[in-house]
Amino acid sequence: MKITVVGTGYVGLVSGTCFAEFGVTVVCVDNNKEKIKKLKKGIIPIFEPGLKDLVKKNLKEKRLFFQTSLSESLRDSEAIFIAVGTPSRRGDGHADLSYVYSAAKNIAKNLNKYAVIVNKSTVPIGTGKKVFDIIKKIKPELEFDVASNPEFLREGSAINDFMRPDRVVIGCETKRAKDILKELYRPLYLLETPILFTKRETAELIKYAANSFLATKITFINEIADLCEKVGANVSDVSTGIGLDGRIGKKFLHPGPGYGGSCFPKDTLALVKTAQDYKSPLSLIEHVVESNKKRKRSMYKRITNIIPRDKKKKTISVLGLTFKPNTDDMRDSPSLDIIPALIKQNYEVRVFDPEGMEEAKKSLIKYKSKIIWCKNAYEAALNADVLVILTEWNEFRALDLKKLKKFLKRNVIVDLRNIYNPIEIRENGFEYYSVGRVSL
Repeated sequence: MKITVVGTGYVGLVSGTCFAEFGVTVVCVDNNKEKIKKLKKGIIPIFEPGLKDLVKKNLKEKRLFFQTSLSESLRDSEAIFIAVGTPSRRGDGHADLSYVYSAAKNIAKNLNKYAVIVNKSTVPIGTGKKVFDIIKKIKPELEFDVASNPEFLREGSAINDFMRPDRVVIGCETKRAKDILKELYRPLYLLETPILFTKRETAELIKYAANSFLATKITFINEIADLCEKVGANVSDVSTGIGLDGRIGKKFLHPGPGYGGSCFPKDTLALVKTAQDYKSPLSLIEHVVESNKKRKRSMYKRITNIIPRDKKKKTISVLGLTFKPNTDDMRDSPSLDIIPALIKQNYEVRVFDPEGMEEAKKSLIKYKSKIIWCKNAYEAALNADVLVILTEWNEFRALDLKKLKKFLKRNVIVDLRNIYNPIEIRENGFEYYSVGRVSL
């Protein structure tokens, strides 16, 4: 089987590479010539564990190809995946579908035989129908189907998520489309992966509903953490206590500085806007969106409130810039709210992230010259009045505390991810602050 993937961003590159690993012939298409040139050499534009090796392997075995020509890639393709970006639209929060519609128009102009056009991008309810209408208008004589196949990839573990998913969701309208996509995902049947076939609109809603529910769990435990600090409870024990309930589950119950990334912020907002358009408002998700925004904006106060107030300029060390570990993704990361707020308050800010430094420099371009970019955690800690752990990278979990003391001006740690045991770290001579655990 041969397929075409339109778009070589995170979703398109991971999906195309993993389909190639299944044994499918995959052509990934992008209009960025420089990007395609690098991909042909195995140079990938993102950090995702295991992806670089998998790309090189499938390039070598001639199952994975990268092109700029859509017309050439569509020859003999049985399925065409649209995997382009759908960022939040400026001004109103709706998903920006211009890239999806542009891809649909280009496919219509270049496709001359039956194929299934599959929305892999995260799109609002009803987008599949609009894509169908766009193609039908441009080429009314063409036989084709449009399906929805949302991705559920977690940055940092995307390869495993694709190869061993919890489920595959496919929204399609005809048996012909169903048979092709069923064959494409046949390798997962051997692993007894649940494959759910639904209507297009149902598949589109499943993606948004899943992300919004997970975002709700994160917001819930963050608000519970705030209450724990007021009443002297331990949020870690609360998380364990409710997580052991099979109806709730233990995942996504870790308090922190608020969720970020490429999915949760824009997907929750898009679902809220869609629900409002259909006059079926989701007040719970509306609260989640606002609560998360406020949390990220207020985090810098947790840091500054423990710093002595005198006329001397203070230095703050920030470990971790990306929204989560094992990725270089800076989209909606809490660091983008916290660091500018600290700089505006005239603090000196020293930072380090194992993989996100270059992306952070782009995202914080306005403040780039005011930030001290360091080579490792200890350099970032040099003469700092406070050390802030903002992203739970593994290498931050076992810092040499004796060595750390030699670099810090004051032995103060603000752990916004709760990766250390409060008792142990205080026994090592540190003043320690975490989230929802003030009683320890």
